[in-house]
Amino acid sequence: MHHDMALVATVAISFVLAAGCGYVADRLRLPPLVGYLVAGILMGPFTPGFTADAGLATQLAEIGVILLMFGVGLHFSAADLIAVRGVAIPGAIGQIALATLLGIGLSTLWGWNLGAGLVFGLSISVASTVVLLKALEERNLVNSPNGRVAIGWLIVEDLAMVLALVLLPIVAEVLGAQGAAAHGAEASSTPVALTIVLTLVKLGAFAVLAIVLGPRIVPWLLTLVARTGSRELFTLTVLAIALGIAFGSATLFGVSFALGAFFAGVVMSESHLSHRAAADSLPLQNAFSVLFFVSVGMLFSPMILINQPLAVLAIVALITLGKSLIAAAFVLMLRYPLSMALTVAASLAQIGEFSFIVAGLGVSLGLMSQEGYDLILAGAILSITLNPLIFWAAAKLKTALSGAMPNYGQRKFATLSRELDIIKARTEEKESQQQLKKQQLVHTFPLFSEVNEHALEELLLLFRPASASPGDKVIRVGERGDAMYFISAGAAEVRLPGNAIMLEAGAFFGEMALLSGGLRTADVIAVDFCQFLKLDRRDFNIFMARHPRLRAAVSDMARERKKMNVPGSLKSGAVD
Repeated sequence: MHHDMALVATVAISFVLAAGCGYVADRLRLPPLVGYLVAGILMGPFTPGFTADAGLATQLAEIGVILLMFGVGLHFSAADLIAVRGVAIPGAIGQIALATLLGIGLSTLWGWNLGAGLVFGLSISVASTVVLLKALEERNLVNSPNGRVAIGWLIVEDLAMVLALVLLPIVAEVLGAQGAAAHGAEASSTPVALTIVLTLVKLGAFAVLAIVLGPRIVPWLLTLVARTGSRELFTLTVLAIALGIAFGSATLFGVSFALGAFFAGVVMSESHLSHRAAADSLPLQNAFSVLFFVSVGMLFSPMILINQPLAVLAIVALITLGKSLIAAAFVLMLRYPLSMALTVAASLAQIGEFSFIVAGLGVSLGLMSQEGYDLILAGAILSITLNPLIFWAAAKLKTALSGAMPNYGQRKFATLSRELDIIKARTEEKESQQQLKKQQLVHTFPLFSEVNEHALEELLLLFRPASASPGDKVIRVGERGDAMYFISAGAAEVRLPGNAIMLEAGAFFGEMALLSGGLRTADVIAVDFCQFLKLDRRDFNIFMARHPRLRAAVSDMARERKKMNVPGSLKSGAVD
């Protein structure tokens, strides 16, 4: 195969194998992620058949990491995390610390040094958000208090791993990184403590810049692009923001692509267009996430299962039993119910995407060998495969122990449930207000029943509010048509030679000059305090071009109104 076709071959075969293996995994009631990893194994150098270009796969995987972290940031809810902070923050931090120590202890028995043990411990301490969300969705637990605590717990874990990704390269040499492989560490002439401080300062500067400027610039930019009505341009802008901030933060501030992408998602989540941004960018996020998992599988040697079966079993036991028991113990110590402890325990009984990212960084820094990476990946595949069984066992155990501690933690659980209900109500109210705006628009102006929900949302972005006091001239005879006006409140009067037509809320005017390209043919004067929704000429032309049925309806009305301009006509209507 020609070298210039390597990228096409890698992407094409990755998608074909991932689709097939993912489907088989789903039929076996396993997360499709297992299938994607198997597809990577089949394409890797350790199995017969086609071997993909590992260099290209790694670069594609980097984009996958960026989009994965962007998605995490986009769905990050500060309000939810604050609500569950009493259990999620201390529980997640404590669980990460203990699981990491257990990982270091286990690796010490295998003769690994401290650096390898730390990377190993961190890798097994964090669960997969992708796997967790799928498991909760299948059991209808996403919006339950227990489910939201589990999600909040994993968000804290993700944030901790982001910090670990920043700090690992700095301390790599101290932890025993091998020679040139420690290229990610800062120059050895600089004290490690000072390097850490400087890195945290740069990280803080980036965070402040993102938090202060981001909410002002990103929502404005999204609204500006959304007003064009071009769906592909909006999607492109979302991706440009995600990749641009990730690359810019790495170049200017020295932080990881993952952290930059996470902040891009968090900033964008503050926009009222965040749901649309998430929906439009999701297909590409999914596609590159698949490439990420395939590339991870390509680096896995299945021989590790034969050469070190006891080590694999020990890792699986630590992930599925050790982490689960630690998490359950923390939940109970924080005086929350047993049902929550079991849900969180089952949720954390697996490892996933962040484990691969941390382990991959450890290998690139020379802290961990390829053998250690294979062990982590083996533990991930097996723990994800076993996770549905663990959820089933947790449900059975919950039923069996339902009478053991009936009142334990119920007071704190009730308080938490009330806080979460308030947050949920606020979110639903915000969404319902947007929906109500669309309904009110159609109710006030039945003309817009011709367009769909997406078009109504776009129209709300295109409208510019305007107002007029009694006696103000909104339109003058002979002016060039610059906008179409919709009266949302108040009344205006169209003054024709020998005739005056009253317009009230729900009427509109100004379209004839826009349709004909001519000048205004009548004065329009406010006779009451008026509120208008103004559609500028350019926006009118673009919107009508995309909705020919609406344009035809407006044109028909314009022809009828033109007849009303004839002096002495007995008809009445709205004209301009």
